[in-house]
Amino acid sequence: MSSQASKASPTSPASRGGIGRVISASLIGTTIEWYDFFLYGSAAALVFNKLFFPSSEPLVGTLLAFLTYAIGFAARPLGGLVFGHYGDKIGRKKLLVLSLLMMGGATFAMGLLPTHASIGVGAPVLLTVLRLIQGFALGGEWGGAVLLVSEHGDDKNRGFWASWPQAGAPGGNLLATGVLALLAAFQSDETFLAWGWRIPFLLSGVLVVIGLWIRVSVSESPLFLEAQAKAAEQAAVGAREKPPVVEVFRTNWRGVLTAIGTRLGENISYYILTAFLLVYVTTHLGLSKSNGLNAVLIGSAVHFVTIPAWGALSDRIGRRPVTLIGSLGMTGWAFAFFAMLDSKSFPVIAAAVTIGLLFHGAMYGPQAAFISEMFDTKVRYSGASMGSQLASIIGGALAPIIAVALLDDYDSSLPISIYLAAAALVTSVTVLAARETRGRNLARSYGATPVPVPGGRRAEAGAELASPGN
Repeated sequence: MSSQASKASPTSPASRGGIGRVISASLIGTTIEWYDFFLYGSAAALVFNKLFFPSSEPLVGTLLAFLTYAIGFAARPLGGLVFGHYGDKIGRKKLLVLSLLMMGGATFAMGLLPTHASIGVGAPVLLTVLRLIQGFALGGEWGGAVLLVSEHGDDKNRGFWASWPQAGAPGGNLLATGVLALLAAFQSDETFLAWGWRIPFLLSGVLVVIGLWIRVSVSESPLFLEAQAKAAEQAAVGAREKPPVVEVFRTNWRGVLTAIGTRLGENISYYILTAFLLVYVTTHLGLSKSNGLNAVLIGSAVHFVTIPAWGALSDRIGRRPVTLIGSLGMTGWAFAFFAMLDSKSFPVIAAAVTIGLLFHGAMYGPQAAFISEMFDTKVRYSGASMGSQLASIIGGALAPIIAVALLDDYDSSLPISIYLAAAALVTSVTVLAARETRGRNLARSYGATPVPVPGGRRAEAGAELASPGN
């Protein structure tokens, strides 16, 4: 085994200073990647529908812009598959550096694109290609970032530690929305549409340099290093391993399905509360884009702070109860949310977004630890990435498109509320059917015996949790 592995063995969790560096690297990296990804969603609602998909019908142009938005999600499972395979083979850290470079490069290039008025149909084609690269990179980012933290930390506080990369999502949205809101405040609509929208995309280049400088300084996951050493020993005696993605579907396909169901309500609700909100406020209610942007800005700030709190709570009472607080709360909030938006009062709109994101955070905060604990080290990157990214296709990718189409057809928010509530109920049912994973020792193999954890529950660390087909 390598000296690096021996210094930070799975049985000796990283020191507080060491885990702090890992968390910082994962949080900053995911914040930058989500900044890039969410920036596109906001621009699709405010700019791309006019510059790349001009149409006489505003909602039609918006729908086309969101179709390219969805293409980014379609590429995420492929990214999860590729990054997961190599992340389980050569390490988490190398793949996280690559994902950051790909995402930042694609976003920076978007800021240089000619528009439809300049080159015609070539503009949306180029935009779509860059969106595919964004989605591919993000598909590999999430699994690697949360696993790097989960596998460095200890079993007792994993929910809290692993929730910090999750906070990168509202952190990125906060950054993207903040830049757009700042530009909207100091630029006229004409100036913003002419060239101001390019500034946030070009800023990505600076952010990527900062993120890389921090990310390359952390050590590889100690659990991965140990698993790699064991695989090398087995290979030396002639044993052959199946590809990680094959192995995870062979031995733990229910874990993948559980991850999909757990993410569905969370994923759909987030993009309704943030990306579609901008369409609803500007197109349906006739308010300025600043109302939507500032509401998301306030909600994202609260969201960022509270996600780690939800993760810490899951260390005390379990992943399932905290997730159910969020999913059941979102089921009811789906109807109150649009009623509050229809008031056209900014404080009420901001409160609607903030409370909705609090329920979302209860689902999202424990999620990194919950999904990580479903899989063994040698297939964890593949399993976590595939489960989470497959959910993004049927969840976040389609959510704004379905919401815009429902609004266009019915001119009412009620069908959208029903859609959102149904997605949250799917997550509730999935979590109720799943086993509690709090306290699982990630260093143990699937064949190990379940171990006791505080509170009298058993950590599903062994064959009961991860037997083939379980």
